[in-house]
Formats: sequence, structure tokens, C-alpha cells
Amino acid sequence: MDISQKPLPRITPDTEPFWAGCKRHELLLAECNACSKVHLPPGPVCPFCFSDDLGWRKASGRGQVSAWTVVHKEWFAAFRDDLPYNAAQIELEEGPRLTANLVGVDNEKISVGMEVEVTFDDVSEDVTLPRFQPL
Repeated sequence: MDISQKPLPRITPDTEPFWAGCKRHELLLAECNACSKVHLPPGPVCPFCFSDDLGWRKASGRGQVSAWTVVHKEWFAAFRDDLPYNAAQIELEEGPRLTANLVGVDNEKISVGMEVEVTFDDVSEDVTLPRFQPL
């Protein structure tokens, strides 16, 4: 199936800056202006101090795989041609964890602790997805 037909992430006012950054090939993370902690998901309040005074900052996009799995089940018909695919938890240098796909590595060679960096996949005119590749 053509990638442009795949379901896309739900974009809400709280996540719009994240997705706008991805479209520019920048990884942006929510940062609390009250306690200075960086976090995902982005809002509407800081999960650490509950402040609603949030901003966005550019992140390095580097991190390590903390957990991963290979998905064999067809959860969405649009992903049928991608089976099996991997889903990984990436512990970013800035602290938060992001779930994404790993590209450029065979599923059998993925390991916890693998160092990765963000790359971006333009899947439509309006949406660019963050993915990760080994360093």
C-alpha cells in the first residue's frame, strides 16, 4: 500500500509544535518554564510540577534504545505490507522517552543500549514522522 494512505498521528493543539518541528526536520520537546524539566507527552501541563507555563525547545535527537519489540500482528490494514516492523522506546539525551521505529538496522540486530539518532520520514505533504537510526 502507498505510504500516503497510512493512518497518521492525531495532531492536537498540544502536539502541533512537535509535528511542525518534525516537518522542518527538527525534534522539539516540551519544556516547563517553571521547573525546567523536558517531557513528553507535551501538555497541557507539566507532569512534574503541574504548571501550565510550557515552552518548546530543540532537542539533539540522540539517545539509546531502552526497550523494543517486533510487531507481527496486523493492527491496522494499512500496515499489512510492513509486517514485521519494530517499535522501540528511545531514551533521549534530554531525558524523555519517545516511541518510534528504527530504520537502517535488521530487527535481529536491535539491542537495548544501542545508540541512535533521529531521522525524519515525509509521509505526506503535511506530516513528517520522526524515526531513529543507529549511530
